[in-house]
Amino acid sequence: MDVEIKGNILAVVTTDEKKIMCGGVPVFLAEDKEEQEKLSLKLSKITSGTIHDLENGCYIIVSH
Repeated sequence: MDVEIKGNILAVVTTDEKKIMCGGVPVFLAEDKEEQEKLSLKLSKITSGTIHDLENGCYIIVSH
């Protein structure tokens, strides 16, 4: 039996420590934009998720 999680935020990647809040999603703090992009890409590959740029300094990885 395969179990899939769809339509959920899997992770958040940000460079702004002020945007980190407690919640049910793992949050990764990157040192700069380049590291943020690399982390997001690796996480999306690992989780088979899609990267979305919220244009506020945060990327989210979502399963569709």
